[in-house]
Amino acid sequence: MKILVDADSCPRSVRTVIIRAAERVKKQVFFVANRPIPGLYGSFARMELCLPVAGAADEHIVALAEHSDIVITRDISLASRLVERSITVLDDRGRVFTQENVRYVLSIRNFVVNLAEHGLDIERTARYGKKELKVFADTFDRLLTHSLKGEDPCEL
Repeated sequence: MKILVDADSCPRSVRTVIIRAAERVKKQVFFVANRPIPGLYGSFARMELCLPVAGAADEHIVALAEHSDIVITRDISLASRLVERSITVLDDRGRVFTQENVRYVLSIRNFVVNLAEHGLDIERTARYGKKELKVFADTFDRLLTHSLKGEDPCEL
């Protein structure tokens, strides 16, 4: 089991939670991005720098991800691809993506993108604060615990 992070848009506070958890459970965490990400530390944190090409980090995560891994991403399209392969995926707000909800979230995303392409301004995601970080940390800890016990977090 390893932890993969789509690090381009991952908040610093979430990265800190992930690194601390990886150190605690002694599991490798890969931060994948098109640019160097500051503030990565510890013996279990590893930066995977991809070419500065659109989609390169996503492709690298897809290539690295295996069934027992946990992936953290805001990218709904990437989450959808990984969920199809029964890989555990959650976003930085603690939402776990499943076969049932990822299609719905992807359709909403596509709808919003379509509206924006036609000039309609849509309100963006609310700010990220302590409440969102706590929900993420609690969910991430639960998924890690189940993974370490050999349970499939996708089936919980």
